[in-house]
Amino acid sequence: MKKLMTRLAMSLAGAAFAFAGTALAGDYPDRPVGVAVSYGAGGATDFQARIVTMVAGNEDMLGQPIYIVNKPGAGGRVGWNWFSTEAETDGYMMSAYNVPHFIAQSIKGGVKYSADSFEPIANWGADPAVVIVGKDSKFNTIQEMIDFAKANPGKVTLSGAGLFVGHHIAALQIQKETGAKFAYIPTKGGGAAAMKAVIAGDVLGGINNLSDAFRAREAGNIKILAVADLERNAEFLPDVPTLMEAGYNVDNSSVNFRGLMVRKGTPQEVIDKLAAKVPEMFAHKRVAKRMKAGGSPVKVMSRAEVQTMWAERQAFLADLLKGL
Repeated sequence: MKKLMTRLAMSLAGAAFAFAGTALAGDYPDRPVGVAVSYGAGGATDFQARIVTMVAGNEDMLGQPIYIVNKPGAGGRVGWNWFSTEAETDGYMMSAYNVPHFIAQSIKGGVKYSADSFEPIANWGADPAVVIVGKDSKFNTIQEMIDFAKANPGKVTLSGAGLFVGHHIAALQIQKETGAKFAYIPTKGGGAAAMKAVIAGDVLGGINNLSDAFRAREAGNIKILAVADLERNAEFLPDVPTLMEAGYNVDNSSVNFRGLMVRKGTPQEVIDKLAAKVPEMFAHKRVAKRMKAGGSPVKVMSRAEVQTMWAERQAFLADLLKGL
């Protein structure tokens, strides 16, 4: 009888726990949700993350506001290492992802994460890498910069947001394709710091995001020499040629896809709710208007589409990085 009562009590406890879990998932979110950004305040990822989450509190969206937590360092490694090992798996702390960044870093090693550490929710943008110089630079075309680099190996310094991020991959591709020798300098603080280095004249040029570069050029601080993509960006930079147009076989491998993810182990009910609502949030007309004003290309993708993109980039980057 005692054993029967014990089994009954355990069964009731298990049922109560399961019911509580279901109720919790049903009520999610019942408080504000955080988003960890692995780059500093003011850079493209931080700037865009604040815009694309601005309507989260609307009743027809998540019904709770989203706040940003910056965890910059080592080209994103600090933030993603933290998120993959220390963040809670209850859905109340998401992270912005950057691809190819975190995938390339996991392939090269020395980090605690891989694509299997996370569950994608949705993608908000696709931001190509661009080659930039200060407004007073003697370089007015990408050909002039590359010709100088060939004649003066190692003297063209290029800032970027870190190692094995999109900026670095673009620099490696340009170097491999042209035979020119650049000095790539990863900066602390992400794209914002890399941009400041160009504007201040600390480096001869840089590789940055189209969105950051668009705003800096609008302010009269830089020149944009080329875009690392398959075609020109007709919306924001119709006057800037692609590297391929300039005669250099540099494709779109460095395009920076941005979106939101949760840590592996997050309840499926929470993932499903986020996957249903977050793409709607990204596509909201207020978000689209602010993103366009900031020179930020929008590319909304569903969870399933992001899963496919991650898998394709994983295979592609594993092959690409062997030769770089």
